[in-house]
Amino acid sequence: MTDRAASWLRLVPPLLMMAVTGGFLLSRARPERLPPFQPLNGFPLQVGDWQGRDEQIQEDVWKILGKGEFVQRRYWRSEGEPGVDLFLAFFPTQKTGSTVHSPQHCLPGAGWSPVEHGVTQLPLPHGGTVVVNRYIVARAGDREVVLYWYLSHGRVIASEFWGKFYLVADAIRMNRTDGGLVRLATPLGMNEGVATAQQRAVSFAEMIFPKLDAYIPD
Repeated sequence: MTDRAASWLRLVPPLLMMAVTGGFLLSRARPERLPPFQPLNGFPLQVGDWQGRDEQIQEDVWKILGKGEFVQRRYWRSEGEPGVDLFLAFFPTQKTGSTVHSPQHCLPGAGWSPVEHGVTQLPLPHGGTVVVNRYIVARAGDREVVLYWYLSHGRVIASEFWGKFYLVADAIRMNRTDGGLVRLATPLGMNEGVATAQQRAVSFAEMIFPKLDAYIPD
């Protein structure tokens, strides 16, 4: 390889980075156009045999979340049984500085310490599976199983890295930076194992999954 060819090869990475950055900045100058979607606060309170109740989001948390739509609810099947806490977030745009916050940061901020973390397979209603994050967290002697994933234009994303990658890629390709987060948490009941609590969260996730598209658009 000649010195001239080697010099050109060394220029390729910075040129590509400049092109990607330039395209991203150009996309920021154009207004975004989203498919039709319903307000997130219209998400059903009744999901199968689960009944939900809205819970108040504290004002200091609102300030951290930024400009978006948010739902925080607790769902039960019957009194006395462990329920499932649902948190939904949707940002119509992430160009203004408001962006999806990772539960990896929010949970410790609320006093929960991670005990175990990894991923698990979530079955889809019509077959197949998707990978979502699975955490076991503890606080003051209580433990919870937490499942969460990001939604980005029809994709289910567990990875923080790939979430950021698609944010930039779709801003360039589609002129869209909207995105959402789904987080489920359920406590370990008295004498209950992790597997039982996780199955409760997974079963609830299967029921809400088909309903999400109307509120967090593909």
